[in-house]
Amino acid sequence: MNFGVVGTGKMGREIIETFQDVGHKLVLKVNSSDQRIDGIPDVIVDFSRPEALVTTLSICRDYKIPLVIGTTGLGQKEMEELKKASIYFPVVQSYNFSIGINLILKMLSQFSIYLDGWDTEICETHHSHKKDKPSGTALMIKNALGRDVPIHSIRIGGVYGDHSVIFGNAGEIIEISHRALSRKVFAMGALKSAEWIIGKAPQFYTFSEIVENMKGVEK
Repeated sequence: MNFGVVGTGKMGREIIETFQDVGHKLVLKVNSSDQRIDGIPDVIVDFSRPEALVTTLSICRDYKIPLVIGTTGLGQKEMEELKKASIYFPVVQSYNFSIGINLILKMLSQFSIYLDGWDTEICETHHSHKKDKPSGTALMIKNALGRDVPIHSIRIGGVYGDHSVIFGNAGEIIEISHRALSRKVFAMGALKSAEWIIGKAPQFYTFSEIVENMKGVEK
């Protein structure tokens, strides 16, 4: 497929490399100061910043193509804009495109009810340049738990993303954790989403839905 990328920072470059490694062609590249177009994209991928959303949605409308967006720090207004846009073209949105995190979300949504009376807290650690706090992933975990729990955020060094949910009572502790070892894991999730979304009907999709559709496919 032909693909376009909005944002050419570290994550953008990882996405480009991951897509090109399996033979997809970069035909559109947008950053804060430049836009390069070498053809018509089949899908746009945006893992940049909230302020780029206007440009991203404009490109998708112009070409009538799907969007895969992993931008963190989106507010209620931006999410409403994405959902309105999904009337016209399909959108896959998530704050975390790792398969592992999305499996944990599914586990928590199903089983945390059995730990309802336990003390529960979320801890998340990211690199020192990450601007949003708490992370979008931590908020997804909180939402999966279905109740208000404390979130502890640490910004230090070059950590790609560590997330833990800790349950405790007077006699025992349960901890569910996930560690991202590189940005590649998020780029691979974006790739699976981009390949999956082409040809789908206009709608707002989540990466969790795509992971659910991968049952029996992953090796």
